[in-house]
Amino acid sequence: MSSVQSPHAELVGALYRDHRSWLLAWLRRNTACHQRAEDLSQDTFVRLLGRDQLSAPREPRAFLVAVARGLLFDHFRRAALEQAYLAELALLPSGDQPCPELQHLVLEDLKAIDRRLGKLSSKARAAFLHYRLDGMAQAEIAERLGVSVSRVRQYLAQGMRQCYIALYGEPT
Repeated sequence: MSSVQSPHAELVGALYRDHRSWLLAWLRRNTACHQRAEDLSQDTFVRLLGRDQLSAPREPRAFLVAVARGLLFDHFRRAALEQAYLAELALLPSGDQPCPELQHLVLEDLKAIDRRLGKLSSKARAAFLHYRLDGMAQAEIAERLGVSVSRVRQYLAQGMRQCYIALYGEPT
């Protein structure tokens, strides 16, 4: 039985064969953990395989770094989110702290919400975070982002939808 790969998979395979070692070295220089570098290297190629379309890049290494840098940024953002959550938990009296299992579940939910909010435009994400975390009024957000209040309302609805999907899945 012969296996025929799609041109997409062949392109990713060629990028992997030709540039994985170089990308891994780049990631090792930019992370403190060699295992994290290995994971990010693999995640880079998995992300490419998951794309609907992919054409051969003119500068393969620059292209791979751009993808890996996005994954690295996501990793650091999620690590900061986890640290902020743990710091807030540490402020609670020991009797009010949730059990470790619940802490883990909440942290996983926060990471899922973060991933979903990452799918929003930068303005929609900023509007949602200003409203929910900073307690800013919709008019303040509109002024800060240079958009109308009705656009801010749309952004807030988009953010709420992403949170809903993160916690409960796609609405039916």
